Amino acid sequence: MAAIEFAFVAPLLLCMYFASMEASQAIETDKKVSRIASMVADLVTQQQDTTSPVALKAIMDIGKALVQPYNRSRPEIVITAISISDENTPKVTVAWSSRLAGDGTKCLGEANETKGKTTTVPADLNTRGAFLVRVASCLDYQPVITWSTGDTPGFGWTSIFKNISMKETYYLRPRMSQEISCADCLT
Repeated sequence: MAAIEFAFVAPLLLCMYFASMEASQAIETDKKVSRIASMVADLVTQQQDTTSPVALKAIMDIGKALVQPYNRSRPEIVITAISISDENTPKVTVAWSSRLAGDGTKCLGEANETKGKTTTVPADLNTRGAFLVRVASCLDYQPVITWSTGDTPGFGWTSIFKNISMKETYYLRPRMSQEISCADCLT
């Protein structure tokens, strides 16, 4: 009788165990995606009045390393410097931008942030004459339960969990100067 009860309960207990393990890993990875955005924004805003693509890439590489030991997909990091004009109706434009390509979902939509392009900021940050650094980090999380299932019959339900998009965006103001320029940034 005990063996029959165990046969009924064991699969349920194993499913609950793996689901709770995967949920805790997903929550931890989501926290890491937030840490990437906040840490990269913090490091960029500590720059003096100028930066370079090499310095930005090094900072983004540090941010990419924060995701470890999760290494199923690479994060995408987008740093955008935003200049708000000093007019009655302020214009919010991109001063420069740098991107570290990842796997999958694009941060902030499909288009690259190019110099001079109009962009948006939250209403409470739209201050005349301000300069902001926006850092967006994105990651397509791939749960362990979807690694080897593919299109195996009976496991098709796992395809809804194949890629869980995790995103975070931080806005910070420069600390050491009024604005940070990047003359060699391509976009």
